Amino acid sequence: MTDAGGRVSAVTSAVARQVHELRAARGWSFEELAGRSGVSKGMLVQIEGARTNPSIGTLCRVADAFGVSIARLLEPAEGRTVRISASDEAPVLWRGTEGGTARLLNGLGEPDLVELWEWRLEPGEAHSSPDHPRGTREILHVLAGTATVTVDGVEHEVRAGETIEFHADREHGYRTAGSGPVRLMMVVVTPSGEWDRRTRSRGPRPS
Repeated sequence: MTDAGGRVSAVTSAVARQVHELRAARGWSFEELAGRSGVSKGMLVQIEGARTNPSIGTLCRVADAFGVSIARLLEPAEGRTVRISASDEAPVLWRGTEGGTARLLNGLGEPDLVELWEWRLEPGEAHSSPDHPRGTREILHVLAGTATVTVDGVEHEVRAGETIEFHADREHGYRTAGSGPVRLMMVVVTPSGEWDRRTRSRGPRPS
């Protein structure tokens, strides 16, 4: 197995274990988690069985339902007080049609959920995101190129060296502007608590 294949397998296994443990701790059936997350029961069964590599959108929805960060879903079995990791070891959770990638570099689980991402978009690539839980905010800093960030249907051009911050609890997306690639860092901050997409309400963080 290649190193890349091994990393994908490790991510799939970690997500399967974490989803099972989080669901069992709450006493939720697959149907309950499906209702809360908006992810089908069949897909959840596949995830817990480590038989699929879920998309970034699916991971977002499942993490939101549990009130945890995506980074929590990717945690290995062993815990460490201090962890240093290289960016090329971070899991790739999105791949563009032209070779672009999104890596989740790290994440924190309390008091709020914080995730640090590295995005690389090649010319012509774009990513659209549905609304996140109420109160979610994103900060994007463009390291190279120019990005068009769309928030609630309004486009904002962000050049290298510029930073944009916005409410991400509404539809938004990112794409390259011009003929060159774009590299950016992203911080996502989400208030703690389980998110139920059926009622669009947040419950308390489990103790």
